[in-house]
Amino acid sequence: MNELEWHRQMRALREPVAPQRDLWTQIDAALDAAQPTVSTPPARRRHHRVWLLAASFAGLVILAGGVVFHLRQQQVPNGTELANTATPTATTPDLTRWKPSDPRLAGAAIELDAAQLELRQALKQAPDSVALQRLLDRTERQQSQLRHMENQAG
Repeated sequence: MNELEWHRQMRALREPVAPQRDLWTQIDAALDAAQPTVSTPPARRRHHRVWLLAASFAGLVILAGGVVFHLRQQQVPNGTELANTATPTATTPDLTRWKPSDPRLAGAAIELDAAQLELRQALKQAPDSVALQRLLDRTERQQSQLRHMENQAG
């Protein structure tokens, strides 16, 4: 088969082709046979859909409420833990006095000291703030990592 014959066959595919027999009679017969004899009225089907939608929505609300309640229980420490961590004690090292000898680490130490001081002042104004306590804990962890880096650098 050469290219000219191939093009001719492709053009022939564009032409409309009439079916050899009428298909609509078979389609109608198949649809009539597949239709159930007893059907529920449309109003009753709508009623079932409304109840199903309402039950789904109620389930989602309960699930979301449970997740939020569970997350709040995990994030909110009791008041005594917050009070103990918000105020520095004698066992807490004074991190503002530490000044690393490496100038690259000294700049980071100054920034972390300033952030820690601001966070402690903010915690005095809002002692129940979990977000501030988390930021203060993160700042203290970063300071301890900085000290560790200085010890490794030697």
